[in-house]
Amino acid sequence: MTYYSMMPTPPVLTYAELNSRPHQIFAEYRANMPFLKREDGAYLLLRGEDVQRFVKDPRTKQIETEYLSARGITSGPILEFLSKSMLFSNGDVHRRRRQPMTKCFSFRMMEALRPKVRALAGNLLSKHLREDGLKLRDEFAAQIPAITIAAILGIPASDVQHFTALVYQVSRVLTTSWTDQDVPEMEAATAIFISYCEELIAERRKSPNDDFISEYVANVDREGELSPSEAVMQLASVILGGTDTTRAAIVIQTGLLLGQSDIWLRLKEDRRLIVPAVAECLRLEPAVGSIPRLAVEDIEIAGHVIPRGSMLILSTMSALRDPCVFPEPDVFSLERNRPRWHPVYGDGEHRCLGQALAQIELEEALGALLDCMQELRLGDASLRVSGHAGIRNVDELIVSPA
Repeated sequence: MTYYSMMPTPPVLTYAELNSRPHQIFAEYRANMPFLKREDGAYLLLRGEDVQRFVKDPRTKQIETEYLSARGITSGPILEFLSKSMLFSNGDVHRRRRQPMTKCFSFRMMEALRPKVRALAGNLLSKHLREDGLKLRDEFAAQIPAITIAAILGIPASDVQHFTALVYQVSRVLTTSWTDQDVPEMEAATAIFISYCEELIAERRKSPNDDFISEYVANVDREGELSPSEAVMQLASVILGGTDTTRAAIVIQTGLLLGQSDIWLRLKEDRRLIVPAVAECLRLEPAVGSIPRLAVEDIEIAGHVIPRGSMLILSTMSALRDPCVFPEPDVFSLERNRPRWHPVYGDGEHRCLGQALAQIELEEALGALLDCMQELRLGDASLRVSGHAGIRNVDELIVSPA
């Protein structure tokens, strides 16, 4: 399908407008214009073809600190964290920061963890599923990625509750739901989180164990390619990336699937459908709504010019419901053709480092729920997901025995 080359001027929308009904707004505008503008000056790209192209187009780069500056954060712990993280860096700096972490998250090593993740999910259900219901987000979905990343890195299990509470505060800066009044609380949590990671590294440097952090510290000290603060921030980045987004995705997929009894029954009858079910949930309601980029030169899209230096918000939420890419995009289909690499994880050198782990956690969480001896149902409240970009927010969801 070819879009019109002559487009009306894209409207400027507020955060509140976009957060109130993102899917509806994207669907209203997508066919007639390639992007919207946001009140902070960012260009929100809507179409699947454009999002796929610009996620690794050489005319763009990963946003570094520009987003924080646009929101008024020009100093402090949040800026220190993101400015030294592999998540928000480019080129040789990004590769130097990411490389020490890559072997820890290889597909082969992650696949070996699958039985442990399944056992963990089953144990959590046995422990927390009661007659009055399971708190799906806090008692199940939050625990799976947090306990797993702690085990991979060698973080004491007793620390899980502490670091996850901090991560959920820190990660708010990557959402669209915070205001200036929230900054002091987020700054305080970020400072404590950084100190926690500093203590982990200092402890392993003093008393090495047979774990990833000890090996990481030894390699950092031997190679000398990361500054002391960079070493801390990469560890912090992995802990953050390995918890919050998967928590939301588990809640979302469970809410979507339990809300469709016919689909749930098919999954119970055929576990081979778990993989396409997880992929379709990620498409229909992604936990991460967008991918940020910065235009490093003027970019023309469908007759409009996005000026150099502009922030691009590549809307995966919109792209994954673009009917030019996904026919009948609002319909949940287990038979849908899907790309080998799910677009929700990004592409190019910034593709999500923890993709393999996230996939295993999502699949095994769903498998454990399907294997539950009791039939399950949603409580009185339905699935509630908010936010139009970045990490999206999910409300608690109660799952009860039917």
